[in-house]
Amino acid sequence: QVQLVESGGGLVQAGGSLRLSCTASARTFRTYGMGWFRQAPGKEREFVASLSWAGGNTIYADSAKDRFTISRDNAKNTVYLQMNSLKPEDTAVYYCAANRGGAPTGRAQSYDYWGQGTQVTVSS
Repeated sequence: QVQLVESGGGLVQAGGSLRLSCTASARTFRTYGMGWFRQAPGKEREFVASLSWAGGNTIYADSAKDRFTISRDNAKNTVYLQMNSLKPEDTAVYYCAANRGGAPTGRAQSYDYWGQGTQVTVSS
């Protein structure tokens, strides 16, 4: 069983930045593809960004392109989401997820483990 713990959420003004972190409990973290998803109140969970086990391949939702960057440090069992130029519509609970397949994917069904989420609130 892999435990994922997110941190770094908070309240920020529009145009500001936040960096989310997600730390995994398993030593096999380095073999997992990782992703970030988000869920706003009253909406379904949606894909944000994902990267491969080695970090060389990344994919982004259109809403995240050019503003968000996903990265990982396998030595620290941690994946990051750097979020710049934040907008009020980015307000959501952000979840990290791990998939044993190792590839980046935007399909939530492909992920085997999920964190508990961290709240990001962007004020206008």
